[in-house]
Amino acid sequence: MRWTRAAVAASTLSIVLAGCGAGPSDRPGVAVERPVVGNAPVTSVVSPAPQRAAVPKTDLSWRDCTTPTLNLLGLGPAPGGLVLECAEFSTPIDSQGTVLGSFRTGAMRARLPQTPADAPPLVLTSGTDRSSTATLAGLAVGSGGAGPLATRPIVAVDRRGIGTSQPIDCLPAEIRSGLADNGQFGSGAGNPAEAISALSQEATISCRDFLQPYEGMFDAPHAADDIEQLRKQWQVDTIDLIGTGNGARVALSYARKFGDHLSRLILDSPEAVNTDSVTREEQRLQGAEAALTAFAQRCQGMNCALGADPRAAVADLVTTASTGGLGEISAKALLTTITGFLGSPRADQSGRIAELADALAAAERGDRAALGKLILRESAATAGDGQFVNRCTDTQQPPTPGKATELATLWSQKYPVFGRSAALGLLACSAWPVPSPAPLPEKLNLPVLVLNSVADPVTGNAGTASVTGALGAAGARHATVSWQGWGHPVFTHSGCGQRALLEYLADAELPADGTACPA
Repeated sequence: MRWTRAAVAASTLSIVLAGCGAGPSDRPGVAVERPVVGNAPVTSVVSPAPQRAAVPKTDLSWRDCTTPTLNLLGLGPAPGGLVLECAEFSTPIDSQGTVLGSFRTGAMRARLPQTPADAPPLVLTSGTDRSSTATLAGLAVGSGGAGPLATRPIVAVDRRGIGTSQPIDCLPAEIRSGLADNGQFGSGAGNPAEAISALSQEATISCRDFLQPYEGMFDAPHAADDIEQLRKQWQVDTIDLIGTGNGARVALSYARKFGDHLSRLILDSPEAVNTDSVTREEQRLQGAEAALTAFAQRCQGMNCALGADPRAAVADLVTTASTGGLGEISAKALLTTITGFLGSPRADQSGRIAELADALAAAERGDRAALGKLILRESAATAGDGQFVNRCTDTQQPPTPGKATELATLWSQKYPVFGRSAALGLLACSAWPVPSPAPLPEKLNLPVLVLNSVADPVTGNAGTASVTGALGAAGARHATVSWQGWGHPVFTHSGCGQRALLEYLADAELPADGTACPA
């Protein structure tokens, strides 16, 4: 069902708000040494380890969705034994009751034949970077799936209006396509910054009018409320939660609001917190350029279809797209697809590199069929009106058209492949009212595992410091594991990162802070 005012207003909340205690942890407490005061003896106190999450007592009504999900996302046939199951659950539009009504939140569970039936699920949110269900599907078919899924099921929860959640249909088709293409093909293409600003104005009016009075309820704290509703439906006292990229913001909101209901918290490749949109986008650009360089080096070593200098070939193709040389494929659509491809898990890395190289090389020769399929694959995970609404709700301090034009010139030199398009793309949310930053946890008595990589095309890695700083300010012990490879998020790529994650999930023990995982 499409999200309409009538449908939302007519919905009613029917979730059982019941909870029950999970069993205590069987790990010993942690002894903390206290300093000597005068002649008093040294004493110690015991802090119990976080209790373990439990198996849901009242589960969702799951149905098999393996084949349609993988077909939609262009991920090919399922690996042997993989099962993807989809379900929906009803969530209040506003848990505080200021606005009545409910809507349908989508979830997907992944498991393998060897996944223990009595293992508690790991809850996953990837926020607005791509639908959480698409992130989970990519993990499940990539090389990273077997490790985590062999020990426990993973349940992805999509943000409001994204992925399998009740969709939002608020943008006129021409506005939707104009934003997707950075206004490249519109009547105002001669001044792209002004063109995108105008599109943002039209999009903002259209979506906010369509959604009112719910237009302010698509932020990270409301997404955290939806995850809490799932916990209540499961009738468990605590959950294990992993937030990747923008989803780390949702996970931090959950920790602030419902920290007592967290047994484990993993922040994988988190985007920066309390940072303006320009700074955060430049951090992403650094990761995207680094990931492209790593791809190009591997591509060159394979004698791939992009020739002796794959990076230069990609840059030339972006220039071709920006001047209309790829027909209806805009520079932004091309770059969005490349970014998503560079981030996605790869069971067969050589095969995946060849797939992208072949598609790009064919497009340069005039055959755009393979590239078109990749664009559709990425659009299924990242495009949609819900993405626009949620992203803009999270955006802090977008630039003015003049500033974006300056950045387009500066970044086109500093970040030659992705820079210009990224600068102009910042204007997509320029007309959306700037919200207050999502509050961060003030006190968190939980060890937190943080993962990042040196070449993350989706978030970069410069934002990790702001996240660990926020954790420290809340009193949470934390450790960072850095992967030396390229992709997003870490736990879908790195076996070393997965081991750190699984050990932490098992007993809440953190690795040494600053642990490095080889590429």
